[in-house]
Amino acid sequence: MAQLAAVVFDLDDTLFDHSGSAARGFGAWLSSIHGPATPELTAAWFELQDRHFNAWRDGHVSMAEQRRRRIGELLELIGRPPLDQPGLDALWRDYFTSYRTGWQRFDDAELALELVAAAGLRTAILTNGPEDMQHDKVEVIGLAGRVGPVLTAEAVGSAKPDPRAYAALCAELGLDPATILYVGDDHHLDVVAARAAGLRAVHLDRRGTGPDGEPHRIASLKELAAHLV
Repeated sequence: MAQLAAVVFDLDDTLFDHSGSAARGFGAWLSSIHGPATPELTAAWFELQDRHFNAWRDGHVSMAEQRRRRIGELLELIGRPPLDQPGLDALWRDYFTSYRTGWQRFDDAELALELVAAAGLRTAILTNGPEDMQHDKVEVIGLAGRVGPVLTAEAVGSAKPDPRAYAALCAELGLDPATILYVGDDHHLDVVAARAAGLRAVHLDRRGTGPDGEPHRIASLKELAAHLV
C-alpha cells in the first residue's frame, strides 16, 4: 500500500455541524414567520434541502432556484400564499441569516487536525457546497489557515460523487489518489465514490446509521488516529 501523504475532509456534517446549525436556524426563522418548528416541519425542511440541493448538484437547477423551490414548497406546507421571486429570495436571506448565526464546528474537529498534523500529513477540504458559503464557514468556525486548500464543487466544476471532483483534488494536491485518505459522513458521496476514484476512505458515522458491512468506520473524529498509517 502506498504511503499516506494527505487527509482530506468533507466539510458539512464532518468538520462543520451543518445539521445542528440548520435545525437551530430553521427553528428560529420559522418562529418569526409562522410558529414553532415541530419535528414534522423540521424533517420536511431537511427533506426539501436534500432534494433540491441534489438537483443543483446534478446540474438541473441553479443554486438560487433550488433555494427558491425550498422556500416555496415550505410555504405551501405551512399554508402561506405563494410569493414571487423577490419575495422568495428575501425569505431565503432571512433564513440564511438565522442559519449562519448558529454556525459551529464539531468538538472533535480540532483534535482531528492535531492528529493529522502530528502524523506529518497534509490536509485539505473537498466539499459539494457553493464557493463563497463554504469558505465563509471555514472562516467563521475558526479553521481558516489551519487546514490546506478548500475545494468546492462550484470552483472545480464537478460535485461528489463525480470522479472528476476527486481528480481535481488530486491535481490540486499533486498527489497520487492512493496516498490520500478521504473522511466524510456520507457513505455514498464520501466513501464509495472516493474509493472508486482510487483514494482511501473512512466513513464518519456519527449517528450509527451507516451500512453494517463498512470496515473503515468511525463514530467520531477522535478515532481517526488508527487510520493514519
